[in-house]
Order: sequence, then C-alpha cells, then structure tokens
Amino acid sequence: MKTVTIYTDGACSGNPGPGGWGAILMYGEYKKELSGGEAQTTNNRMELTGVIAALEALREPCTVELYSDSKYVIDGLGKGWAKGWRARGWVKSDKKPALNPDLWGRLLDLCEKHTVNLHWVKGHAENEFNNRCDQLAVAESQKFK
Repeated sequence: MKTVTIYTDGACSGNPGPGGWGAILMYGEYKKELSGGEAQTTNNRMELTGVIAALEALREPCTVELYSDSKYVIDGLGKGWAKGWRARGWVKSDKKPALNPDLWGRLLDLCEKHTVNLHWVKGHAENEFNNRCDQLAVAESQKFK
C-alpha cells in the first residue's frame, strides 16, 4: 500500500458561525491542497470535514499518516470513542447524544478502508503544514462573512 501523509485543520469564526477546513495530501514529490467551508457550522464539524475530504480524495486504500491539531478528531478515533458512540447508537458513555454522528460515521467508514495512523500536532506552532492548513481553513471561512 502507498503511504500518504495528510495534514488537516478546521476553523470557525464564532462557534457556530462561518467555517472552513484545509487539507494537504503528500505522496513522494506529489502535494495537493484541498479546502472548503460552510456558512453556518462549528469548529469540530470543520475539523472532521477536513479529514473526511482528504481521505475521500484517495483513489485506493492507503496507509495514512494523519496529522491534526484537533484533540476531538485524534482522541475520538485514537481512543475509540467514536466507535463506542456508533456501537451505542450514537450515545456517549454519559448517556448524552454524541455530536456530529453523520460526520463521525463517514470518518469511521473511511478508517476501515485505509490504515490510519494518528498524530496530534500543536496548533499555531512551528509546523509549516499545519499552519498552511490553518490558512486555507481561515480563508474559506472568510468567504462566508
């Protein structure tokens, strides 16, 4: 399987409010930037959407090194929370409804297709790819102001 490195980020002006997401996919010398946004959304929805869009852009099953500054995404996948929510009918362990089940369901399905290794990075720090994803996400969110 090919190994693809993916960086993603989400942004929201107000929460909820206008939002955007950005992703960078890298394979060897190949690099592709993706971005999008919504007029009324939340930061967590944009974080999830960035990861989903990046994984959906892959044309075949891949090993993915996924970098995100979102603890919501990294912990939701890495600690198995999202799988648990789905198994319980999108109910969290505290019996409250899990948020964003539509996006988590899509993301879990994509993670079954690809081998995804998760890496948390500090946001707004010295990582050039995370910073670029942030720029893409903020630019998309500003289109809705």
